[in-house]
Amino acid sequence: MSAVRRDRVGAAVMVAILVVLIALPAFGSQYFVEFVVTRALILGLAASTLIFLAAYGGMVSLAQLLMYGVAGFVIGNAVAEEGSTKGLTLGLNPWVAVVAALVITTIVAFVLGALSSRTYGIYFLMLTLTYAVIGYYVFGQVTTLSGFGGVTGIGPPSLLDGPVRLYYVGLVLSVGAYLGFRVIRRAPFGVALEGVRDDPIRMASLGFHVPLHRTLAFALAGFVAATAGILNIWWNGQIDPNTVSIGATIDVLVIAVIGGIGRLEGAWLGALVFVAANNYLRDLPFADKLGLTEARFNTVVGLLVLAIVVLSPDGLMGIVARARDRAGGSRASRAGPSSDLPGPADGELLANSS
Repeated sequence: MSAVRRDRVGAAVMVAILVVLIALPAFGSQYFVEFVVTRALILGLAASTLIFLAAYGGMVSLAQLLMYGVAGFVIGNAVAEEGSTKGLTLGLNPWVAVVAALVITTIVAFVLGALSSRTYGIYFLMLTLTYAVIGYYVFGQVTTLSGFGGVTGIGPPSLLDGPVRLYYVGLVLSVGAYLGFRVIRRAPFGVALEGVRDDPIRMASLGFHVPLHRTLAFALAGFVAATAGILNIWWNGQIDPNTVSIGATIDVLVIAVIGGIGRLEGAWLGALVFVAANNYLRDLPFADKLGLTEARFNTVVGLLVLAIVVLSPDGLMGIVARARDRAGGSRASRAGPSSDLPGPADGELLANSS
């Protein structure tokens, strides 16, 4: 299958999936829409920022859930009214709180990205993990902001109140993030970022400011993670330090690995599998015999990740891509030996794309 044909098939599949998701509230159960798909959209949005940094910038960050949490805590502290819960209880307009959350989280991400922009590999990974640990204890121990009890009683603005409306907000944000990351990859900044990923020394010798590129990418990922964090506190109604705990941080990494850390689509596919497993594995008829209890969910997910990594190191998206290529190859072989060769138009398109 030629690259052009593969792209067309992929685009058609994505459009079909989008149509199904748009119509889902009309035929799906309320539980499935609200507690499975909406939750998967939120976690997928957060995981997409990890995949963006890893795939396009070569930066495996464990601080993305911290950005998600910072935005949620800003919303909680800004919106809550005095005497109703812990936190600053500023009682601000919800939309003012949204703007504040996006701005503050992006600034925090920029600062943390600047601090880690000159580290690579395992050192970058451990530094971002340190950010996550610090964030957990800051929100847990500074009772002015939260404390371990968290900030509760937070709802969405009246315009977005209701599970179906939040579902569509999550869908719009997910589509926007996916398309935005794809556009950025083809933009000069994205091309330079991939160059920084592949050979930072050479890019620096060509005059590119490598730390600045990495910092801006980290800030952009923080901004997108903030939108997921805002949607999460609206969906959940509260936020506490466990939202940014090490366990939750590893969950986002697991989601990216399940879906495929090299493909943006893997963020939402991995999130859907993760959330569906969490909601439905315990309801299987043989769940009790196998000991599939809530306390053993992490063990089950660990075995699932192990199986996926062994069968497909590039996650579920790798399995999908190989199945698509095999299907395309079998169709090409039935069409004849020359059908896989690009014609003049295909060759021209391939030349232009390269």
